Amino acid sequence: MQTRAAVVEAQGQPFTLSDVELEEPRADEVLVRMVATGLCHTDLTMGSFLPPEMFPNVFGHEGAGVVERVGADVAGLEAGDHVVLSFRSCRDCAKCRAGLVGYCDSHLLLNYMGMRLDGSQPISRDGEPLFGSFFGQSSLAAHALAYADNCVKVDPALDLTLLAPYGCGFQTGAGTVLTVLRPRPDECLVVYGAGAVGLAAVAAARAEGVECVVAVDPLAGRRAVAERLGATVVDPAEAADVVARVKELTGGGAAYGIDTTAIPAVIKQAQQSLGIRGTLVALGLGAEEFALDAIDLLQAGKTVKASIEGDADPQEMVPRLLAMRAEGRFPLDDLVATYPAEAINDAVADVGAGTVVKPVLVW
Repeated sequence: MQTRAAVVEAQGQPFTLSDVELEEPRADEVLVRMVATGLCHTDLTMGSFLPPEMFPNVFGHEGAGVVERVGADVAGLEAGDHVVLSFRSCRDCAKCRAGLVGYCDSHLLLNYMGMRLDGSQPISRDGEPLFGSFFGQSSLAAHALAYADNCVKVDPALDLTLLAPYGCGFQTGAGTVLTVLRPRPDECLVVYGAGAVGLAAVAAARAEGVECVVAVDPLAGRRAVAERLGATVVDPAEAADVVARVKELTGGGAAYGIDTTAIPAVIKQAQQSLGIRGTLVALGLGAEEFALDAIDLLQAGKTVKASIEGDADPQEMVPRLLAMRAEGRFPLDDLVATYPAEAINDAVADVGAGTVVKPVLVW
């Protein structure tokens, strides 16, 4: 079938809306008409990070839409279902069976290689295949082929334009708090970078009753949102010593830290601002390596670790967060700024400038 997709033609190039051909769903695939797609930092990073031979490429991994057709082997989904798309997992390896679906043995192949496991690509243009199975969806398109394992069925009464970020950004930030760190109400959490992921972490921590939540971000608009969500905010440009200021606010150092920036200097500050035996989770994608303060790490028994998608299972985490949203405990709707699909590069520019937190494209 013919549809439209936002194609990155070559490494480091902007998106170009293009007519493409999408194959009919195979036995294990689900054809989804996209209503909205969140634009995530990973989509932008991969456009510059992947090698030249992996282009042209169709990214997108925060899709939300309506099922149009399902393959013969697909169970639990049918035409007309409203779904949020998330990352893929095989659901059969030892890690998946243990509930660690983000660490699936086939995670890289299923999510980043832009093709099916058999090497075929579901999207083509003028007879030439495009890389087009990013996170098993490539949902920066008017239609996408997905799978039962990465389709989360949602209430059709809900606005899909507001649900798209739950497939990755909101899930990652909130999941890191709810699944990885699990702070007690009397412990302190510091979030570095108050974008969509960081603000989701702030909201989740406050929803769990954590009283001491600090957000560090240079952008006034994002600090204002973090403050509204219940965080104490720090402007790193105004703080003479960010580490000292955070330690002051957290009574000598935070129990937990989350970095979403992938900026090496910020990650080091985040580690140093932890208290004794504190834990930092690095979530940002971008820097290939970063330096830690070894003396501080060893003498204080600190932990620095990473997490894929907040160690969450989207089939469990997305419904959990939507239930919290319905209860008024996860109030992130106003983070979403919608754009027509044709304005995708405007959305990229605006999120880069910090004028919006979470751009969502409407098809």
